[in-house]
Amino acid sequence: MSITRINPDVLHVTPGYHHVTVVSAGRTAYLAGQCPLGADGVLVGLGDFDAQVDQVAANTMAALAAAGAGPEQVVRTVIYVVSGEQAVLSRVWARFQASPLAAAFTTASTLLGVAQLGFTGQLIELDVTAALP
Repeated sequence: MSITRINPDVLHVTPGYHHVTVVSAGRTAYLAGQCPLGADGVLVGLGDFDAQVDQVAANTMAALAAAGAGPEQVVRTVIYVVSGEQAVLSRVWARFQASPLAAAFTTASTLLGVAQLGFTGQLIELDVTAALP
């Protein structure tokens, strides 16, 4: 079995982890939690759930493409939202459903309200697993 770790050039530089890990056994890709950071590593959409969902969706599409997959190959998602309000969670879910990543959410998905995420001002994070073609 081999493991390939990828940091696509179009995504921000990480502090040690990889955006994408591909395992040959079963050809599965495990994406690092995708955050609302631009390629420059700066948080996008401070205080704006919609802008952060859009950036997370774009980053996830880039990471999936680097692994040779698209949203149709996603087999699991976990969405983390810094909010305990049902209306906010529903709004985030609907925004992802209307994004270019929408097909990823037709699979096993979890939506969680959490107290805090890793970057100051971060409201959204997305965890994705994909079965590679």
